[in-house]
Amino acid sequence: MKDTEPSIQAADAKRRPTVLQVLPALVAGGVERGTVDVAAALAAAGWRSLVASAGGPMTRELERAGATHVTLPLASKNPLVIHANVGRLAALIRAHEVDIVHVRSRAPAWSARAAAQNAGVHFLTTFHNAYGAKSWLKRRYNAVMARGELVIANSNFVADHAAATYGVPRERLRVIHRGVDVTRFDPEKVSAERMARLVQEWRLADGVPVVMLPGRLSRWKGHFVLIEAMKRLNRPQIHALIVGAGGGDGYRARLDGAIARAGSAVTFRVLDECRDMPAAYMLADVVVSASTEPEGFGRVIVEAQAMGRPVVATSHGGAVETVVPGQTGWLVPPNDADALSGAIAAALALDTEGRAQLAARAIAHVRTNFTTAAMVARTIAVYQELLGATSAPVTATVAV
Repeated sequence: MKDTEPSIQAADAKRRPTVLQVLPALVAGGVERGTVDVAAALAAAGWRSLVASAGGPMTRELERAGATHVTLPLASKNPLVIHANVGRLAALIRAHEVDIVHVRSRAPAWSARAAAQNAGVHFLTTFHNAYGAKSWLKRRYNAVMARGELVIANSNFVADHAAATYGVPRERLRVIHRGVDVTRFDPEKVSAERMARLVQEWRLADGVPVVMLPGRLSRWKGHFVLIEAMKRLNRPQIHALIVGAGGGDGYRARLDGAIARAGSAVTFRVLDECRDMPAAYMLADVVVSASTEPEGFGRVIVEAQAMGRPVVATSHGGAVETVVPGQTGWLVPPNDADALSGAIAAALALDTEGRAQLAARAIAHVRTNFTTAAMVARTIAVYQELLGATSAPVTATVAV
């Protein structure tokens, strides 16, 4: 299927706008992935693209794409370090003639906002999730993300939260869903050899259905709900794979205990983070997101649809916007093991034709609505909107 996302035209070489993205570090994650994607697109379009962070494994990818990385202690929440970062960022802004400072996380946002004000440049923020505000202090800490001239939200759910909880006026909000790289998450590009390597590594038996829950090992991701759902499904000839890093030894021990208590109702594997998720998705008969708290977007469930996999997600947060019930997957209430078990059973019951039809709908759905190309083009359009407010001589356009 041919992509129809907006294309990005190059900026005028005589006046190259400069964007500085600020985040804590460049480790693996959705925020980091989006930062690198936007930075690469800016560089390709002829803009000057800078990223400031404490560094990490994604720095090389960023620099290969033509962007510049500046290492600063931006992951720190120490008030003294945050204060010192104001001067560091202000000097960086002036040295590189930055036009826009785009902040993607709360701790560095405090430094970046003051630095942008000192330097007299635009300040933009992105809400990547619905930040909790259980105390006055926490609410005040989070509120810096509401102070951008424009505020990007990665879903309508997050936009509603920013408006209701932090008072962001609707006219300052811009919804830009996260994107999936459909050149990478493409079932046609996953070789049998890649899948075979994972089958061997994960010790999967031939012909046994696979139910997969990818994501960081954290209680709110719903691992215990999945374990209970699989226990109620009571089909021993299924591999249930929990794929993800983090959690610590204590959480892993609790997971192992819950699995042991489930008995022989299903075969579980708790696996470390996988570096070849397209191949991993291709091994799954069903991909589950059982989050007990709303996710701002829910990248995993969109990646799985891009690979044509049936998905089951909880009916809150961003999943409500990315899953089409009965067409690309199932939505179930959070913390409802019975409903989750029933939806998994329905997905496993699809015949060959039904799976093929669902796969075609899911792939088309993602390629129409949730691609990296569309996400970066819409982000650059917001940058242009900010620059246009001061009549900056920018000729870069986003053609639809």
